[in-house]
Amino acid sequence: MLRRYLKYFHNYKKYLIISCICVVLETTFELIIPMLMANIIDIGVANGDLSYIFRRGGEMVFCALLSLLLGILYARFAALSGQGFGAELRKEEFQKLQEFSFGNMDRFSTSSLVTRLTSDVTILQNAISNGIRPTVRGPLMLIIALAMSFWINARLALVFVVALPVLGVALVLIIRHLRPMYGKMQRAVDLVNRTVQENLIAIRVVKSFVRGDHEIRKFRNVNEELQSASERAFHYAVLNMPCFQFVMYGTIIAILWFGGNLITVGGMQVGALTGFLSYVLQILNSLMMLSNVFMMLTRSITSAVRIEEVLEEKSEITDENVREIEVKRGDVDFENVSFKYKTDAKEYVLKNIHLHMKAGQTIGIIGGTGAAKSTLVQLIPRLYEVTDGAVKIDGIDVREYPMQHLRDAIGMVLQRNTLFSGTIRDNLKWGNENADDRELLRACEIACADEFIYKMPEGLDTDLGQGGVNVSGGQKQRLCIARALLKKPRILILDDSTSAVDTATEQKIRKGLNQELKDTTKIIIAQRISSVKHADQIIVLEDGEINAVGTHETLSASNPIYQEIYYSQQEGAEENGQISCV
Repeated sequence: MLRRYLKYFHNYKKYLIISCICVVLETTFELIIPMLMANIIDIGVANGDLSYIFRRGGEMVFCALLSLLLGILYARFAALSGQGFGAELRKEEFQKLQEFSFGNMDRFSTSSLVTRLTSDVTILQNAISNGIRPTVRGPLMLIIALAMSFWINARLALVFVVALPVLGVALVLIIRHLRPMYGKMQRAVDLVNRTVQENLIAIRVVKSFVRGDHEIRKFRNVNEELQSASERAFHYAVLNMPCFQFVMYGTIIAILWFGGNLITVGGMQVGALTGFLSYVLQILNSLMMLSNVFMMLTRSITSAVRIEEVLEEKSEITDENVREIEVKRGDVDFENVSFKYKTDAKEYVLKNIHLHMKAGQTIGIIGGTGAAKSTLVQLIPRLYEVTDGAVKIDGIDVREYPMQHLRDAIGMVLQRNTLFSGTIRDNLKWGNENADDRELLRACEIACADEFIYKMPEGLDTDLGQGGVNVSGGQKQRLCIARALLKKPRILILDDSTSAVDTATEQKIRKGLNQELKDTTKIIIAQRISSVKHADQIIVLEDGEINAVGTHETLSASNPIYQEIYYSQQEGAEENGQISCV
């Protein structure tokens, strides 16, 4: 795992090395100070040599100032390396998410991915920014201070032989209990993020159903779960300080006891004991640093494992078997296609699909809720990968087309309309970055979006707000259709994309598509018969299988499922005085 994360320092390695050097030098100068102090007491004070005292005192001040300067430099370079590491890691994780198929995304909740991209990366980033100093300084200070302690008085230094194992055992016991608790804490953060995200996205639904109190209770529950998980984790984490203080004060008492006895019998000088005590404090300080490093590492490892799960997730859809080919006509074939979302699932979502769609045709797909209509068309641009069989375009398996070209050749308006923050122009240019105003307005005319764009004071430069909150559902659908048209696709898929549009506007859109995209294969998923009745062929899906294929006339005369949908909608139209629209 460590090797994987080292590569994110490639642009910041020099800062990491410089910060480590600064810590080493800072620690060295700090450790010289107790020796100088011992000499001042045993030589300068004992002999009344003021010049010696001032000389050694000046050296102590010089060492202290150098340590301060090196500490400041360390802080700067550690921040550069830590923040740079975090930025690189976040960049790669986000890039990995862009490579995920819909199947990969289904294995992680959105809230969990947000936490892994933000909170977990921040924990690692802070561990580096704040952890370089104690990680380097702690062991170095411990080794040098122990060596100096044994050099001053080896017998007295044997106290550490008892103190160090006691602290080590206590630390191991704390970490063993703490590590799984940090994992639970991060999962609780996922739940909090998910609850907040759902509430903000569905805030209009929450208010319209007057469910604010319910949402507050739901948030309170997950928030209290996070609080409880955090309290349990930090309950064990804070035990580190009492254990350290117990060992520290016990060690100091033992050294003062044994050291005082040695001074009494003439086995040690007062200055030597003073210097020894200074090194004792350095040793204990280094032990405290090391224990904090272990605590930090325990939490960092939990976040590192969660990030690695994302980075190690193997993308289901790759360009391994591609050839340098292009979609030229737009014929679509499903050859004995079956599909299930998970390989270990018992049931197939789609079963034994055989279809042939000629280039330039309009294909209608209709069926009940849960018939897998959307899943069927998502196999064409490889948003999902087929489980069995093959989907072919122009007689070539879609897995042989370069993915970028394949998806660029297919215009798709998904069932859930998505607009981004920015202007109408910004959103439309997702279809074609180089489109001029004439092309943008022409696409809007075909999609009947020009009707409301011209009424807006700023036209194409009107700001849509976050997620397109400044336009209605029907307006969103028309903008999404216009955006797809700007791609000039060979295949256009409309997944129930006119459900929020009135039938008159829908007829205008259909006429515009037929006139403008004569050679484009148009696949229309709909709930309304009126949306597909003019299609060259209509596919009736039921429970993931093809029930029938035909025209409106043949299906309305022979297929029970189509007849049921047709007559139920006709009755509904009669009740509303709109039979002519069906």
